[in-house]
Amino acid sequence: GPIHNRGCTDIICCVLFLLVVLGYIAVGISAWLFGDPRHVLYPRNSTGWYCGIEPNENRPNLFYFDVLKCAVSVNIMAQSLNGFQCPTTQVCVERCPTDFYAVTPIDYSKNPVDVFNASLCVPSFDLTATDLTVQQIVDQDLCPFFYVPTIPVLGRCLPDASALNVIPSYFSSVPGLPSSINETSNTIRNGTVDVVNGFSARDIGLRIFEDFASSWPWILVGLLIAMLVSLLFLLLLRFIAGIMVWVLIVGVLGAGAYGIWHCYWEYENFKDASISDVGLTTNFQTYLQVQETWLAFLIIISVVEGIILLTVIFLRTRILIAIALIQESSKAISHMMSALLYPLVTFVLLLVCVAYWGATALYLATSGDPIYKVVALNATMDDCESINGTADCEPETFSPSDYPGCSSVSCIFIKYNEEGLFQKSAIYLQIFNAVAFLWCVNFAIALGQCTLAGAFASYYWAFNKPEDIPTFPVCGGFMRSLRYHVGSLAFGALILTLIQIIRIVLEYIDHKTSGAQNPVARFILTCLKCCFWCLEKFIKFLNRNAYIMIAIYGKNFCVSAKNAFMLLMRNVIRVVVLDKVTDLLLFFGKLLVVGGVGVLSFFFFSGRIVLPGNTFQSSSLNYYWMPIITVAFGSYLIAHGFFSVYSMCVDTLFLCFLEDLERNDGSMEKPYFMSKSLMKILNKSNKTPKKRREN
Repeated sequence: GPIHNRGCTDIICCVLFLLVVLGYIAVGISAWLFGDPRHVLYPRNSTGWYCGIEPNENRPNLFYFDVLKCAVSVNIMAQSLNGFQCPTTQVCVERCPTDFYAVTPIDYSKNPVDVFNASLCVPSFDLTATDLTVQQIVDQDLCPFFYVPTIPVLGRCLPDASALNVIPSYFSSVPGLPSSINETSNTIRNGTVDVVNGFSARDIGLRIFEDFASSWPWILVGLLIAMLVSLLFLLLLRFIAGIMVWVLIVGVLGAGAYGIWHCYWEYENFKDASISDVGLTTNFQTYLQVQETWLAFLIIISVVEGIILLTVIFLRTRILIAIALIQESSKAISHMMSALLYPLVTFVLLLVCVAYWGATALYLATSGDPIYKVVALNATMDDCESINGTADCEPETFSPSDYPGCSSVSCIFIKYNEEGLFQKSAIYLQIFNAVAFLWCVNFAIALGQCTLAGAFASYYWAFNKPEDIPTFPVCGGFMRSLRYHVGSLAFGALILTLIQIIRIVLEYIDHKTSGAQNPVARFILTCLKCCFWCLEKFIKFLNRNAYIMIAIYGKNFCVSAKNAFMLLMRNVIRVVVLDKVTDLLLFFGKLLVVGGVGVLSFFFFSGRIVLPGNTFQSSSLNYYWMPIITVAFGSYLIAHGFFSVYSMCVDTLFLCFLEDLERNDGSMEKPYFMSKSLMKILNKSNKTPKKRREN
């Protein structure tokens, strides 16, 4: 049994990991206290109230009085505010206006009630009881003097791009607007250029959402079929693994033999054409019409075919061992089906990590009090030129009477304070948030690998199967991992996290220096990225096998990693053969699941498979390929989850098998724990009289 030997490094790493988790929680609480995600989830009106929540619960959309002032390129006030906020009155409205409207010169002599839409005016302004004229209302920005058809985008009423091509001609006579219709249209586009580009994407998104709403039950059916096919494939490997491996090997050799014959046939056809007659040319099709090209192909394929054939001949015993281990893995999974559900636990842990990281990042990004500035909404009026948007104000105490010469002055929200102590530290807290997130994610993955390794190791080391297999092997492995191996798992996760951080830094440097023309620097950076990518792959491989040894012996991470590495290096050929054979089978399994379910979903959602009655009509879908892509991607994730358990089982049983060979000799004192099929392949047997049963 495991001796649970904890090294100093693992103890220190365990304490450090727990401190980081506690700090991570503290950062999240602090961000929750200082941050306010409403800043990005809900737009604010000019007085600082949120649209969509109290007191504007029934008015979720933000409406801009003069969208022309949002164009930074033509508005000095907007430039002085650095584009943080559009310098025009903004009110929360129930619905965005969908028609053209403007106050024409003839309207200035009318009653304001007959000119303006009260639902779009400033909430504190009573249009029916006012004594102000239309001109005074426009000058003080109490009601909009024009608007165009808008649509709600991210809670904001923004111009409808398709409507800007048909602006009414009377807009050219409206005071305050450009005299040219084209200039008006272009200015409005400049004010909303970033969002206008996303209008078509928004329409597509709505249609895709409608497709998901009508087809989600059948998407779930497709994913259920993928789950059943994956499970059936894993269980059948117990009986068909050998047949599949040899069929695939014969198929590869057959494909190579056909390639040799085809190259020889093409070589014979082009006997009269030589490369000396062609010379150098950029038309590569020409080189396929000379005999030297096909002779080169013939030699290359023949050499590869010979290498594969010799490898199969000399490594046939190791291939048989790999097949036997794969069959034994299928048998082990059939005895502990709950192991196939464990990826759901890992998924939930990863989901919690991602959700906590995202929420913490959001709260950190929205920390800080709102900042308000004194802004002249109509800078063309007298005595308004001195107001440049740099003076601070408070909406509750602001009084326009302090600026008697500028009736359009207002106190509007600009941005959020970034000068406080907590706000200045936000960037460092974001970095800590990212590092802790990576560490927690890697720890969750390590916990899953160690748990499954402990469960499958308990199967291998059970002498009489299934009588000696623990009742709840997966739960037992999970509890042992949490009770004894937190430090070891955290240490392995920390090593991987540090490498991932270095890779992220290199990617950041590469992004920032993408325009650099120094070829030496680019070469060095590319080499570093390649080296650390390879290092990350190696560390993942080493950690995986170290966790298996931790689950078997209970020793600390460093000792387990060293023992696992040395054990694998002493059996490197077996490692390569088993790894490639397993990868081949699992790749074929994923191809079978994803391809089969994907083709079935294509025929169903495209209407080629018709259900009786009105159960489902494919013609109701706007984009039938979206459910197909969803089913195919979901099928891949399901297959990957099932096959990752199977791959972990194969790796665990393989290390147990190697340990069994080195520790035991088949005597009464040291009997082999491997299956009878493995002993038969290796010509080994147990001399113990103890009866051994295998199911």
